[in-house]
Amino acid sequence: MSDRKPLNGMSHVTGSTDSPLSEATIPQILLETVKRIPDRDAAIFVEENIRWTYRELQTAVDKFAGGLLRLGVEPGDRVGIWSPNRSEWLLTQFATARIGAILVCVNPAYRSHELEYALNKVECSTLVTAQSFKTSDYIQILDSLAPELVTSEPGNLISKKLPHLKRVISIGKHPPAGTLSFDDVSAMGENIGVEELDVITWTASNTDPINIQFTSGTTGSPKGACLTHRNIVNNAANVTAAMRFTENDRLCIPVPFYHCFGMVMGTLGCVTKGAAMIIPGEGFDPAQTLKAVSDEKCTALYGVPTMFVAELGLSNFDTFDLTNLRTGIMAGASCPIEVMKQVQAKMNMKEVTIAYGMTETSPVSFQSDVDDPLDKRVSTVGRIHPHVECKIVGPEGETLPVGEKGELVTKGYSVMQGYWGDEERTAESIQGGWMYTGDLAVIDEDGYCDITGRVKDMIIRGGENVYPREVEDFLFTHPGIAQVQVFGIPDEKYGEIVCAWVVASDPDLKADSVRDFCKDKISHFKIPTHVVLKDTLPMTVTGKPQKFIMQEQMVQALERA
Repeated sequence: MSDRKPLNGMSHVTGSTDSPLSEATIPQILLETVKRIPDRDAAIFVEENIRWTYRELQTAVDKFAGGLLRLGVEPGDRVGIWSPNRSEWLLTQFATARIGAILVCVNPAYRSHELEYALNKVECSTLVTAQSFKTSDYIQILDSLAPELVTSEPGNLISKKLPHLKRVISIGKHPPAGTLSFDDVSAMGENIGVEELDVITWTASNTDPINIQFTSGTTGSPKGACLTHRNIVNNAANVTAAMRFTENDRLCIPVPFYHCFGMVMGTLGCVTKGAAMIIPGEGFDPAQTLKAVSDEKCTALYGVPTMFVAELGLSNFDTFDLTNLRTGIMAGASCPIEVMKQVQAKMNMKEVTIAYGMTETSPVSFQSDVDDPLDKRVSTVGRIHPHVECKIVGPEGETLPVGEKGELVTKGYSVMQGYWGDEERTAESIQGGWMYTGDLAVIDEDGYCDITGRVKDMIIRGGENVYPREVEDFLFTHPGIAQVQVFGIPDEKYGEIVCAWVVASDPDLKADSVRDFCKDKISHFKIPTHVVLKDTLPMTVTGKPQKFIMQEQMVQALERA
C-alpha cells in the first residue's frame, strides 16, 4: 500500500486510514460480539477444564462485575490483578472494564519490593490475587507487607505499608484469613441487574483510562503507563486484522496475560473478531502448549522466539497435530532465520507475523503481513499499523533520510495518556504528541522497519524487559555495596542475561551473597546471572559509567573461562 511507504525519501511513514477507528469501549465490544455469536467458543482454559461460549463468558463477567460493585468498587478505582494465566484473570479484565474500574496489571514474578511500590504508586483499592504460582507464595508476600491482613475483616483492610488497599480477593478454594473468595464475590453479583451494569457501560467514555501497565525505565522505578479503551480496543483489532482473523480462528495464548501481548493482542484481540481463546495453562510449558494446539485445533499461536525454539525442540514434537495452524505472532525479541523457517515448515504457520511495539503504544506500531517474504519477516518488524505515524529522528529531533539510523518515534491513537502520577517522565517521553521509544531503528524505501538497538540500555532476557537502573537502585539498598553497574551480555538461550559489577564497601562481601540478597525481593529474571566484584569501575572523565567496556570485558572473561 502506497501510504505505508516513506514520505519524500525521508524515514517518515503513516498507516492506512481506509477503515475508521472504533469508538467503542471494551465492554461494548464484548457485548456486540455476544449478540452476534453467543454460542461460539469464547475461552477454553485447558488446565482448569473450563469451556465458555461468548454468552457464558459475558454472564460470568457480569457476575464478578456486580460483585465488585457490591463491594464498593467505583468507576476510576484501581483494581490490581496478580495472577498467572487463569480464568479469573480474564473475568477480572472484562469485569473491571464493565464498571469503569482501572485494571492494574501486576507481574506474576513480582516480589515484595516491587509489589509494594506498584500498589502504592497507583493507589490500588482492591487486589485480586492467586494464592501462589511457581516459587512465589503470594499470600505470604502479602502478609509480610500487610501483617494486619490476617486479623482484618475481609474487605476492610487497614494497612500501614499499603494504606490504599482495602480489599484482597483470593483466587481458589479456602480463602486465607482477611481475604474475600473470588467465587463469593461473583455470587454477590448475581442479583445485580444487567441494566445497572449497562448504565455504567454505555455512559463511559472510550478515552477514559482503563488499564495501567507497569514498565520501567532508565530512571529507575517502574512507571504506570495509562491506556484507554480507545488505545487498546483499536490496537487489538488491528493486530488481529493483520493476521486476517475471523470468528473461525482459534488462538492459543501461552504468553502472560499481565503483558500487552496476552491481554491486548491476545484476549481482547479475539473478542474484537469473535475468535476463540485457548489458554494451555497458568504458565508456559512447550508440551502443554502444543497439546492444546493439537487438541483444540488452533489456527494461531503466540510466543516469543525462545518459546517456539522450546516447542520445536520437544522429543515428541511429531506426535502433535499442528495441521490447523495458519498464523500467529512472534514478538519480544528478534527472530533467527532458521527458527522462522522451521516455524513455517514444521508448525504449518505459513502466515506467521512479526510484531513490534511498546507498552506505551498499546503496544503494536509495526507488524509484518501474512504474505511478506521470509527475509522481510526475519530482518524487519514489518510495516506501519493503520492510523499510526512513525519516523526516525536524529539527536536534534530532525527527521532522517530513508536508510539512516536514529531513534524511532510514534504518534497516533495508540500513544498512552501518560504515566500515572508522573507528569515529568510523561513530558520526557511524549513531546508534541510523539512518543520517543528509546529504540534505534532504520526504515527502508518500502517502509519496512528494522530495530537495530536501544538508545536506553534495556536488557531483554527471554522476552522479559530488564531495566538496569531499577536493578541498580535495588542493589544499592545492600549495606555492603558502594557502587554497582548492571548491564546485559549476549546469551544463546535467553538472548541476553543480566550482569552486575560491584564495588564493595564491606571487604567480606561475596558475589553469591549479592545474588542471595535479590532472591524473593525482585523478579527472578532481574537477578544478575553474573556478579563480579571490582576495585573500580570504568568511567569517563566526567564520571559516567562506560557500560560498553564492562560488556566487552565480561564477554572476554567468560570466553576465557
